[in-house]
This record gives sequence, C-alpha cells and structure tokens, in this order.
Amino acid sequence: MYHFLQAGFYETVNEVYKIVIPVLEAHRDFRKLSSTHEKLKRAYDRIGQKRMFGTYFRVGFYGAKFGDLDEQEFIYKEPTITKLPEISHRLEGFYRDCFGEHLMEVIKDSAPVDKSKLDPNKAYIQITFVEPYFEEYEMKYRMTYFEKNYNLRRFMYTTPFTLNGRPRGDLSEQYKRKTILTTVHAFPYIKTRITVIQKEEFILTPIEVAIEDMQKKTLELAVATNQEPPDAKMLQMVLQGSVGATVNQGPLEVAQVFLAEIPADPKLYRHHNKLRLCFKEFIMRCGEAVEKNKRLITSEQKEYQQELKKNYSRLKENLRPMIERKIPDLYKPVVKPPSDARGILHRSSFRKYDSQMSQSS
Repeated sequence: MYHFLQAGFYETVNEVYKIVIPVLEAHRDFRKLSSTHEKLKRAYDRIGQKRMFGTYFRVGFYGAKFGDLDEQEFIYKEPTITKLPEISHRLEGFYRDCFGEHLMEVIKDSAPVDKSKLDPNKAYIQITFVEPYFEEYEMKYRMTYFEKNYNLRRFMYTTPFTLNGRPRGDLSEQYKRKTILTTVHAFPYIKTRITVIQKEEFILTPIEVAIEDMQKKTLELAVATNQEPPDAKMLQMVLQGSVGATVNQGPLEVAQVFLAEIPADPKLYRHHNKLRLCFKEFIMRCGEAVEKNKRLITSEQKEYQQELKKNYSRLKENLRPMIERKIPDLYKPVVKPPSDARGILHRSSFRKYDSQMSQSS
C-alpha cells in the first residue's frame, strides 16, 4: 500500500482495500478495520492534490548493430517533466558507450525513417515525445486526471509536413501526420519500457489541420474561463493568444485562408462548414473569456481590459462575414414524397388483398 501512496495512485488504494476489508470483517478485527478506514480517508483526502504521473516517449531502433531490436519501437515512461533533450542525451550516451562514438546517431525529426538512406555500419535511434491517446467514446469514462493517466496502451504523436518536402509551410499547404501506437501492455507496468505492437497513421489535410487547431484553441478558452478557482494570469495568456493583435497565423489568418471563399471542390464543403462552426463557437468563447477577465482584473488593469475588448470586437467584426456565409447546397430542404403517397400505396394493397380474398371465397 505504501508504494501506491508514494506513486500518487490514491484511487487504487480503495481497490486493494475492497479485498482486505471483508477479510478483516470476517475476523472481527476492529482495530485493523479502524486503521484501514483511516488510511482510506487519508488517500481520498489527497486525491484533490496536484499530481504528475510521468512523461512518455517513443524510441525507435534502426541498424543491424541492434540485432533483434532493429526496427523495433518502444514506449518509454520517464519521470515527471522529463524533457526530450534529457532522454536523448542519456540514450545517446549509453549506446555510444556500447557501439563507439562515431557509430551511433540520433535521428532528430519524427518523420518516417527510410532505412535505405541510413549507413548500414551505424546504429540509429529516433526519439519522439508522445501523449496518451483516447478515442472520443473513451473520454466519457476517463473524466479525472487519474483516469487519463492510468491503464494506458495507446499513444500519439504528430508530424507536420508539406507536399514539397519541407516540414512547415503556409497554412494552405500545411499537412499533418498523426501516428497512433499501441503497446503490448498498459502503463503503469513493472517495466518502464514496453514494446509497440501496432502502428496506425492518419493524414490530415490543411483544412483538417485548421479545424483541429481551432477546436484546441476553443477548448483552451473554455477550460481557462471555467477554471475553479479562477486563474486570471492563465485566462489572460490564453486570451492574448486568441484575440491579440500580433498573433502570427492566428485565427483571423486561418479564416481568411480557408473561409474567405466557398471551395470549388464539393468534397470540401463539409470541412468548410465544420470550420465555420468552429469559428462560431470560438468567437463565443472569446466573448465569455473577455467578460470573465473583466470580473477578475484589478483597477490597475482596466486599460489592458479595454485593449482586450477592442481586439475582440475587431476580430468579431472581421470574422462575421466569413462565419455567416453558408454553403447553399448544405442547407437545401430535403425533398419528401407527397404525404399521401404512402397511404395510397397502402390503400391499393389492401384493396388488392380484399379482392383476392373475395375471389377465393
């Protein structure tokens, strides 16, 4: 039990005691029952405390020098707030000691590895930061911070790219590759490294990338606005990134690139409309955040609040024509058959049935 408490897994303490308590009750061991319930109370009291459960990285091994590990991928669980340079430096140092200074290289990006371009006499590792991945339906029962960091088998990382080979480009040419990895066991586990057994890849088009980015910004606004207790600094930071006048590739530029004109390709109508609705919710959340900030600021920040409100109003006015423009084909009324057509068919079939019955009689 001590180890669960040390790891911050307070919720699991109850699961263990569910097995222990009936045994103690059967033995009428009231002293231990009292002690057990006290420990349970302490565990539950700690659930509200801030906890951090670890950081995850994908590590891929490439090269004949690795033997059976060649082309194998693993998810590593590292201590809380471990940075990518830290784990890279550690693994690079370890394998350079194994293979030699000039026979070991770290692949710096997260793009798919083309083995034909690697030196067969060298060993390569590729290290990528990953996050736990959940399907939309899973979020219904993974509601708490603990539930989002326990029993983890799927992880995701994203790789930006453009069709001309550069990793980043203009909004209209920015694609994103989503890679989802599944491990053979779930974290937390007795080992801090688990083998990847499945890999899935999805390509997001530029407008889908824009939709995802706007959904993320909207969620950040909602979380900062509804946070309890309120955090004025966090709210202002999110607001500044949303309505600030100097935001590069900000919401207004995204709208001007993807919503300024109705796409010529009907296949993009749905994405266009989805992005339009994303902006509609985004601007509503911005308004809520500005009003919330007004209630949180001190008298010294009134000028800053006025600037925020002015930027918000300007953004809202600039977005209005693009948000209100609908694609006519998506809002055509559904053509229904005449209301009595079904009744006519039914009546005729009944008449036919009645005539057949009368003839047979």
